[in-house]
Amino acid sequence: MSSIADNLKRIQDRIASACARCGRDPASVTLVAVSKFHPAESVAEALAAGQATFGENRVQEAAGKFPGLRARHPGLRLHIIGALQTNKAREAVRVADVIESLDRPRLAEALAEAMAREQRRPGLLVQVNTGLEPQKAGIAPGALEDFLGLCRETHGLPVEGLMCIPPAGEDPAPHFALLAGAAARLGLRTLSMGMSGDFEEAIAHGATHVRVGTAIFGDRPAM
Repeated sequence: MSSIADNLKRIQDRIASACARCGRDPASVTLVAVSKFHPAESVAEALAAGQATFGENRVQEAAGKFPGLRARHPGLRLHIIGALQTNKAREAVRVADVIESLDRPRLAEALAEAMAREQRRPGLLVQVNTGLEPQKAGIAPGALEDFLGLCRETHGLPVEGLMCIPPAGEDPAPHFALLAGAAARLGLRTLSMGMSGDFEEAIAHGATHVRVGTAIFGDRPAM
């Protein structure tokens, strides 16, 4: 079985090749290693191999796993990438460096209140529902400009970019292109898009962050 270090090397090589094909600097793409459901020991193994940026879906899991790791690795950066309940906003602000799932006005309000209380301002990405899927969280593309104005002007939130998860089974390229176009139009520099099966396509469309889990850590442990 391949080690986490070996897996990371393979993914980084693929990122470098994808960047070469579209004339980009590999340093312009950050690999977010999605460690959800995997133990702190696996994260420590990735840290020892040079990986610094991690993604977690659940705030409670992140809060239990990462403070001790961060104490030993001050350069560690943690992204919350899963759906965020408003009652978890304060804990998310406390533990995360970036929250990628800002997806509704009430959450914007809760995050603003949490940042004021915690005196901590993690970066924020707006999740965009590029496929207009009714079962999926995210701001509709047509409502994005107004929502961004609410976040910045009403709540003073540090919105840095956009995130999307294309519909399963569809060609992701049009969704990546839509997100990249919206970011360019709104002057946002960070684009989190692309996962294990499509991150090379996302890089071709300008992704600055790609989220890869199973290809690094293996299958998720049974819960």
